[in-house]
Amino acid sequence: VGFTELSGRFDPAELVNLLNQIFSEFDYLAELHGLEKIKTIGDAYMVVSGLPIPRDDYADAMAGMALDMQKTLKEFNVKTQQNFHIRIGIAMGPVVAGVIGIKKFIYDLWGDTVNLASRMESHGITDEIQVTEATYLALKEQYQFEKRGTILVKGKGEMTTYLLKGKKTLAVSASIH
Repeated sequence: VGFTELSGRFDPAELVNLLNQIFSEFDYLAELHGLEKIKTIGDAYMVVSGLPIPRDDYADAMAGMALDMQKTLKEFNVKTQQNFHIRIGIAMGPVVAGVIGIKKFIYDLWGDTVNLASRMESHGITDEIQVTEATYLALKEQYQFEKRGTILVKGKGEMTTYLLKGKKTLAVSASIH
């Protein structure tokens, strides 16, 4: 968040170094959660769950990654005395994935779900994880959410969105007689 403004405060090489440190931590998290990093574009980081190998817990893995990204950036800020902020958007649905072209091959994603995830981020709130209603419905039993309400989403119209706040904790009580 505010990357253009940050660019003016740092030497370009220093800024790239800081981004590299952050994105390297995100790469580690993607590996930890079994997700596939697709690409970085400037200050944006794109990751997918359920590709190239399908998995039943793809939504849970993505939510865990998003929460860990927030935590990691906070820890990075403390460690480096920086003040970086992040916005995260999550959408679920079908995508087309593959490689096209004849030069500089890159595995990429296309489709409405990709655009919707991007809109969840760009229409989001600083330091929050905004998700679609479908994502909320898939995860509401395991995670805590706050209803953001209806927002106007470019190309989609009005949509109800939610903010992912954390994983629900489970309490177990047992007694032996």
